[in-house]
This record gives sequence, structure tokens and C-alpha cells, in this order.
Amino acid sequence: MDFEDAPEEAAFRAEVREFLSAHARPKAGDETDWSRNGAATDPEVAADYRRRCHEWQRTLYDNGWAGIAWPKMFGGRGGNAAQQIIFNQELAKFDATSGFLNAAQALVGPTLMAHGTREQQARYLGPLLSGEESWCQLFSEPEAGSDLASLGTRAVLDEATGDWVVNGQKVWNSSAQHADFGILICRTDPTVPKHDGITYFVVDMRTPGIEVRPLVQAQGVAHFNEVFLTDVRVPVANVVGDIDRG
Repeated sequence: MDFEDAPEEAAFRAEVREFLSAHARPKAGDETDWSRNGAATDPEVAADYRRRCHEWQRTLYDNGWAGIAWPKMFGGRGGNAAQQIIFNQELAKFDATSGFLNAAQALVGPTLMAHGTREQQARYLGPLLSGEESWCQLFSEPEAGSDLASLGTRAVLDEATGDWVVNGQKVWNSSAQHADFGILICRTDPTVPKHDGITYFVVDMRTPGIEVRPLVQAQGVAHFNEVFLTDVRVPVANVVGDIDRG
């Protein structure tokens, strides 16, 4: 198997190296590297890490390097998976990272591009890609991990207002304590087979009724959280895709 770059890949790699050399410094491999602080227990260090992650993502966005494989119509570079791999290989040599912002983009971006309304795409994709806004995933529950048949969080339509009213609990929600928005799945029709009747929502994490409780790990850092939702109102405009077909 040939692992050498094709000519066009080599040219792309050279362009990546030029950009990274101009905007980041090579890793020193010691405590001076800020990008190693994703598991920092010092609150000030952790806050500085998150700030730098957002700044780095903005640098990528402003220079046309965010969303390498995203379509141009959604603000990306319009490249391919091979180019993204090359970029990640070169970035690993430098003291720069977008942290959990990358995971959120991978979770949220493709879903909104495929199933979101034009209004949702226009509202959310740009700030997601630039790092201006951060997201978390609200899928798993104490009794429902990857098994959606056990999903217990309910959303009921308030026909008087058109809002969905959500009650339930989520868990293992990475970076939920810092997120602006969450992607939320709820049971909206309990009368159908349990893998059906589920709806996908975008939820503003500042909505009244949302309580985030960090889960502190053994080393003292809280990557994960419990999220409690009590009479949380979600506008019908925040439904992604079809109701009951999340």
C-alpha cells in the first residue's frame, strides 16, 4: 500500500504547513503547551484553555480553514476527507486545538445540513463553525444510553402556545456546563413502538428549567454532566426534521 501523498495532496500539505507556521507555534512537549490543558483541574487554567480553543477556531474560520470537508454553501472549504486528515496530521505538531468544539461540529453540523430548515442552517451553522457558539449532546439518560427504546425524557406539545414542554434527565453530557445550545432527543409519542415517536430538538441551554450538574471525575475535572429539564419550553421552530421521526 502506498502511503505517499499524491501530487495534489502534497501541494495541499504544503499549504497547510505554511498556514500553521504563520499562526501557531510548534509543540514544545512540556507544560508550556496550552493545548495539553483540556484536563486541567485549575479553574483559571481550564478557562484559559477554553478561551484559546475558541480563539483558534475563529482563526481557522477567518482564514478559510474551518470545516475543510463542509460544503462551501454552508461556510466550509468544500474539500474532502483526505484533506481533513492531512490537516489534522500537520496540526498535531503545533500547539493549537479547538478542543470539544470539533466534536460538536461533527455532531451538529452534518445533521443540520441534511435535515435542518434553511432558517436553522442560516442561524446555527456559521456561529458553530466559527466557534462563536458551543454545543453539547443531550441524548443519553440514566436508563437509556445507546438504546433509544428506553428513552424516557418526554416532550409534550402545548397547543395553546405552540411550544414543546420537556421534562426528563440526561447524563454524560460533555461540556454541557459551557454550551450555548444542545441537541436534544425526546419521546413525543409514547403510543407507538419504542424506537419510533422520537423527536430531535435544538435547545437553548439558557432556557428556564434547565439545570446542569457537573460530574467530577477522580482527577478532579468535570468533563461530563447531568442535565435536568423541568418544564423546559422549546419553540416548534427548533424541531429538526419531522416530529416523531428524530
